[in-house]
Amino acid sequence: MPLHFRISSYTAGLLFLVQTISACAPSNSQQAQQPLQQNSSIASQNSQQGSSEQIVLAIGGESEEGYDPTLGWGRYGSPLFHSTLLRRNENLELVNDLATDYSVSPDRKVWTVNIRPDAKFSDGKPVTAEDVAYTFNKAAESGGLTDVTVLDQAVAIDNDTVELRLKQPQSTFVNRLVTLGIVPKHAHGKDYAQNPIGSGPYKLVQWDEGQQLIVEANPDYYGESPAIKRLVFLFVEEDAAFAAVKSGQAQVAAVPQSLAVQQIDNMKLYDVTSVDNRGLMFPFPRSNAKKTPDGRPVGNNVTADAAIRQAINVAIDRQALVEGVLEGYGSPAYGPVSGLAWEQPDAKIEDANPEQAKQILAEGSWRDTNGDGVVEKNGLPAEFTLLYPASDSTRQALALSVAEMIKPIGIRANVEGKSWDDIKPMMHSSVILFGWGSHDQTEMYNLYHSKSAKGDFYNAGYYANTAIDETLDLAMGAPMEAEAIAFWKAAQWDGKEGFTAKGDAAWAWLVNLDHTYFVSQCLDIGKPQVEPHGHGWPITTNIASWKWTCQ
Repeated sequence: MPLHFRISSYTAGLLFLVQTISACAPSNSQQAQQPLQQNSSIASQNSQQGSSEQIVLAIGGESEEGYDPTLGWGRYGSPLFHSTLLRRNENLELVNDLATDYSVSPDRKVWTVNIRPDAKFSDGKPVTAEDVAYTFNKAAESGGLTDVTVLDQAVAIDNDTVELRLKQPQSTFVNRLVTLGIVPKHAHGKDYAQNPIGSGPYKLVQWDEGQQLIVEANPDYYGESPAIKRLVFLFVEEDAAFAAVKSGQAQVAAVPQSLAVQQIDNMKLYDVTSVDNRGLMFPFPRSNAKKTPDGRPVGNNVTADAAIRQAINVAIDRQALVEGVLEGYGSPAYGPVSGLAWEQPDAKIEDANPEQAKQILAEGSWRDTNGDGVVEKNGLPAEFTLLYPASDSTRQALALSVAEMIKPIGIRANVEGKSWDDIKPMMHSSVILFGWGSHDQTEMYNLYHSKSAKGDFYNAGYYANTAIDETLDLAMGAPMEAEAIAFWKAAQWDGKEGFTAKGDAAWAWLVNLDHTYFVSQCLDIGKPQVEPHGHGWPITTNIASWKWTCQ
């Protein structure tokens, strides 16, 4: 990115922040309790610097689809406005939230959940088992990003008891109890995603799309009342988020690793371990082998060759990417679940080895016959388009670095940054620098199982291997998580085959990010958990317990 653009972006972002925060800052505690009007213009230097009345967060993550859990809101972090039946604490252990307890039938197909009787939605109506049943049934019907397809029916047994009846056992179903926020049956209409009502610690006050989201503590929340009364989420680019914390306009900001190396007065850097990964997704079949349901092309003749995919995996120096792009805030990735209990450590390869990569290409009949530095096979040059979302500077740096790393082995990646709207029609026939990462094994299943290839983000490369499908199905159908782990590992690499680099090399996973945040020294955010992918504000998982410690 040219220097003059970065400076102008920073300046424009700072001006926007000053105007926006001035418009939403309460002047005293009484005003802080009143909903904000669209054109209010209250200014207070003290509240701009943060207090127990209000803090400002520039952590990205606006949900373009709105805030409806039945459509996927909350699957990567706290749904904020909504309760979930269970949640994970800072150690990723399961604890109760709306549920008081649950049990599973001997055949593992019926989950019986008891819910607390004192919970209310933010409109004052009680939360009942009927609302829980409605939420699960609606999520199953909607086909949203929260995968509840295994659900046969959710039934309210009485006011405080619900049965979740599955079509077959599913080892990952407990994660639905963790991520699916409960919505009110009486208020879940067509505009709900823009005006959510829930029973979580906060309630939505105002959403100015593309600019800000303002929430206030929910006075009907059944848990301990949040210590911070009002939160203002700013939707700004990375430079502007950094400008916000540097100028004191925001008290929490998510910043890319390239900016985390700087120091800011009165701010503490939080370097949070995550399972948030970045990797290259390869189109698996040959070009035009098939079409997506809406007619987009699938496949790429270059990346359909296993030698290309394996050579790229071997040539990439992942540790150099961690040090050079992530400034040390991350770790190498060799699969989609690094550091989790179901990672297969035997799937790791010796990378940063261009000579071995050249040998793999030569054995696959890829040779540079015309001396242009690019290997060919049957007249086809080893060249493809590598796309990344243009708004993401970290992915830009990773994409450009990878292109340089594979150039010496004779593979040319033409790197282009585009909007997601422009990427989507191309993402089944071009190499895409994606980001994923979840506490839920279902994501790995959806990335690699052939039935997930439906012209969307899941299995966008249309990877297909019958043996891997069978192993993933065994993992998903295992009675419990512990029994499933052996199958999850085997799908990655069982000594003979797998979807990782030693086998089909359907992806070239690159790095796991550490999430880096600047946080005011006056703000106690507790112990962050190992975070999933950055959508959905994962740092806010325990936000109800955050405290402002300065007077």
